[in-house]
Amino acid sequence: MGLGALVLPKFAFGNPVDPSRFLNDGIDVKIKKELADVALNAAKAKGATYADVRIGRYLNQIVMTRETRVQNIANTESFGVGIRVIANGCWGFAATNNVTREEVAKAAERAVAVAKANSRVKAEPVRLAPQKGYGEVNWKTPIEINTFTVPVKDKVDLLLSVNDAALKGGANFVNSAIMAINEQKYFASTDGSYIDQDIHRLFPTFTVTKIDRASGKFETRKSLSSPVGMGYEYLKARPEDKVSGIVTRYRGRYDMLEDVQNATRDVEQKLKATSVQPGKYDLILDPSHLWLTIHESVAHPTELDRVLGYEANYAGTSFLTLDKWKSGNFNFGSKIVNVVADKLQPGSLGAVGYDDEGVKCGQWDLIKDGILVNYQAIRDQAHIIGLDHSQGCCYAQSWADVQFQRMPNVSLQPGKTPLSVNEMIKNVEKGIYIIGDGSFSIDQQRYNFQFGGQTFYEVKNGQITGMLKDVAYQANTREFWNSCTAIADKSDYRLGGAFNDGKGQPGQSNAVSHGSSTTRFNGVNVINTARKI
Repeated sequence: MGLGALVLPKFAFGNPVDPSRFLNDGIDVKIKKELADVALNAAKAKGATYADVRIGRYLNQIVMTRETRVQNIANTESFGVGIRVIANGCWGFAATNNVTREEVAKAAERAVAVAKANSRVKAEPVRLAPQKGYGEVNWKTPIEINTFTVPVKDKVDLLLSVNDAALKGGANFVNSAIMAINEQKYFASTDGSYIDQDIHRLFPTFTVTKIDRASGKFETRKSLSSPVGMGYEYLKARPEDKVSGIVTRYRGRYDMLEDVQNATRDVEQKLKATSVQPGKYDLILDPSHLWLTIHESVAHPTELDRVLGYEANYAGTSFLTLDKWKSGNFNFGSKIVNVVADKLQPGSLGAVGYDDEGVKCGQWDLIKDGILVNYQAIRDQAHIIGLDHSQGCCYAQSWADVQFQRMPNVSLQPGKTPLSVNEMIKNVEKGIYIIGDGSFSIDQQRYNFQFGGQTFYEVKNGQITGMLKDVAYQANTREFWNSCTAIADKSDYRLGGAFNDGKGQPGQSNAVSHGSSTTRFNGVNVINTARKI
């Protein structure tokens, strides 16, 4: 059920197709330009002062297995055109999957009609940050192996071998999956841009479960993979991609078979682990865990539309209100906390050349030396925080959805002086080393939270003494990030992320990565999740 929930938001979109269709190139870029010009001209003829067009082909594949059988193989394709306009100072949007010159023109006219209808109740006109046109350009995820060229049988064989290794290692249950996405997106606007992009993403994952028959209790461990903006080469790990330690982790590329063997041993240890004693601990958080805490407590509250209350009905607001940013000295975290928004990082889920309103992507500071210095803003929000340009973080999950502000990659920067994980642990008297993400809870302002994990190791007097269980930590965002006392250097830096960050009404899904090195937080409150209150 958990795996299904992870998959549904993205993979429910599209029509089932034969996987061989994925190897077709789609329509020629010259035809895309002709169709885009039809839409732009039709919109201007009806009174639009601005228009943009997105012609999108979205390919999705998922292969799911459980124990010795294949549970599901799904291949979907979606193709259509979305047109956004400004007329009478208001936005309008329309879309069609009938991609002909006539229907594209009609959709553009509908978008203008929607904008004019909206203008009857507008409070103030849309103000777009200026944006130069780039002419005809293209961008492609730098992949080595297109996942869709790999036969489905090869993927099934890999997953069943993963399951087999878990079962031979003593697991009672195991499921595994490979999910792949290819977004072929063409953007054009009245600013003079014609941008063709080919974006690839991949997510291999599994969950291992072992039962203690005597007690009836069970433990699980998820994969330590990361969803990535890469091709199938991600599943071909090299020696330099492994990060050794208590648990082997991976950066760059991933060894799924080795990870499931480690996971099977981990669940055996988890069944025998000591239940944690509640209290204050110094936490050493691995990037495979910390990415989720960054996502919820840093990335979400710095979304400008959330700060402004646009998401209050669905996803909540933010404690990082504009007055805190305007003060210029709002203390978000300790002085070593530096958080950067980035749409360029190779291998990340959010890496693209241009966003979905034709803005060239880049990077910018959100938290600098512990101080809140910026938000995430798009063209119609930039003026609110005094910017003369968009930060290039606009996105729509499909051609049928209107684009809006979405989270870029948001990452904690590594420490500036050499520091290994072992050196960090040596200075901890009473602590817990946490690897992998788990369940979490956070309030509507992204302030008070609780996070679990996958595996937990007790640290006493600079030594790891054994595995713990039933661990979760509680804090508020400022208290937590101000307790940050050490960050490992760039040699330990790794990415985590999510394939399905939800936002908006109607809801949309966004893929985003978060990087960090292993990080220490002092004196954090830890609770025992198995104890009744």
